Amino acid sequence: MPTLLLIFFASLLLAMGATPLARRVAFRLGIIDRPSARKLHTSPVPLLGGVAIYLAFVGALLLFSDAFYVNQVIGILLGATWVSFLGIWDDWQTLRPVIKLGGQLFAILILIVTGVQVEFLRNPFLNIFITAAWVIGITNAVNFLDNMDGLSGGVAAIAAGWFLLLSITNGQILVAPFAAALLGASLGFLVYNFNPARIFMGDAGSLFLGFMLAAVGLKLRFPGQPDAVTWMIPVLVLGIPVLDMTLVTVSRLRRHVNPWTTAGKDHLSHRLARLGMNQRQAVLTIYGLCLVAGALGFGVQYLPPSLAYLVFGLALALGLVIIILLERKTPG
Repeated sequence: MPTLLLIFFASLLLAMGATPLARRVAFRLGIIDRPSARKLHTSPVPLLGGVAIYLAFVGALLLFSDAFYVNQVIGILLGATWVSFLGIWDDWQTLRPVIKLGGQLFAILILIVTGVQVEFLRNPFLNIFITAAWVIGITNAVNFLDNMDGLSGGVAAIAAGWFLLLSITNGQILVAPFAAALLGASLGFLVYNFNPARIFMGDAGSLFLGFMLAAVGLKLRFPGQPDAVTWMIPVLVLGIPVLDMTLVTVSRLRRHVNPWTTAGKDHLSHRLARLGMNQRQAVLTIYGLCLVAGALGFGVQYLPPSLAYLVFGLALALGLVIIILLERKTPG
């Protein structure tokens, strides 16, 4: 526990110190998010906040973690580093979606080669497919969610906090340092990113955070608990990013536009704003939903399979109802 506290506070302080520096570099290099009709900000905002998040995360682990001899740890860090670089490249040059997808698949290959993958199914090819679908889905869900000041960073912090609690209570000594570093880096960045944001994380941050949360979810293990139940836990913890991506995908498909290449104000946060909330209220509401989803994920581990599936089914049904109601009251 003392080591986890050191990692958390080191990551927090490093992010708080590195983010203003990243802001200056972004202005100097011209890596700036400029206003447009589909965006909420009305003046140019520097990107590269994700670089500060990445450096704080890695720096804290280098200072206080002794797990770098483990192949899977190295694989996760290599994949995360590659995805972060891919995000920086996209922030600077705006990559085509197919290149971003190809880059993510390469990072997933690194995970699989080093043994970080789903293992509870009998068919090894199906395990690889679900691993790829999970990592791509969560990585892009967090990327999709980065559409309002403080939203993606706060959601990542809440999810990392739940993963930290889950890893501690289940003795996951390799997962816990990752979760602690993610929590600290996200909160340190959030000091500058909460509304009104002075810097955005950009794809360098949202892709990195999404990839790391997906990897941590893959690595979580629950000794004594059946795989038939434990697979639900990370899905519930990350349920709100999944809900947002599903809402956007369904809405755009209904409007006959490409859900992956078409931007717009049709996310969960935008719809809450159209229901009368300001930006801070919308973001805080989503924070609350993430806390509830994480609590469900944490509680499911103590339930027998029948009750666990009932809870999971009710959560899915509630998500479906939310999507239907938002599509009717606040069409995209």
